[in-house]
Amino acid sequence: MPTIPSRSPAPDVTSSVAQQTYVALLRGINVGRNKRIAMADLRTLIGSLGFTKVSTVLNSGNAIFDAPARPSEEHAAAIEAAILAHLGLAVRVVVRTPPDLDRILAADPVVGARDDPSHYLVGFLATPVPADRIPLVDSADDAPEVIRLGEGVVYLWYREGIGRSTLTIDVLERRLGAVTTARNWTTVTKLAALAARSG
Repeated sequence: MPTIPSRSPAPDVTSSVAQQTYVALLRGINVGRNKRIAMADLRTLIGSLGFTKVSTVLNSGNAIFDAPARPSEEHAAAIEAAILAHLGLAVRVVVRTPPDLDRILAADPVVGARDDPSHYLVGFLATPVPADRIPLVDSADDAPEVIRLGEGVVYLWYREGIGRSTLTIDVLERRLGAVTTARNWTTVTKLAALAARSG
């Protein structure tokens, strides 16, 4: 079984580097038997990178931590590499800041969807949507589902429920030409509140 590091390595930055709070979102873990990661192991792995104040939320792969103020993509890549090295799993990770989450919530483009929070998802894009795909998504008629592109996200309202819909995240990714990991509105709101308090 892979060995998970128990102590943080010596950081490669000085103590004068400003710290910032981040939220990490792991794609496709703990769904059935797929890519099982215990949240205690995830906290240890993130802490082993020299990041501090690490906490996890739910079992779907959401972590809040403090780290040097650097581009979110750098921290996402570091977490992906640690998961691969110590757990042998290739997992895409999206990292956002508390202001990012606040902006995403404030920019909600779907009237009435937040009143149905368990069926209203935010898909966080790990890679940009190619320019030639944007008109296809914006013009799509997916009734009863509603799809709207935002800045670095896609908003998805499953008005008749998620379980019976054929618009799975895998189908959506093929349409978008981009990797995404989705959380429902309740989870995004909770993460935003917890991250704001952590900072």
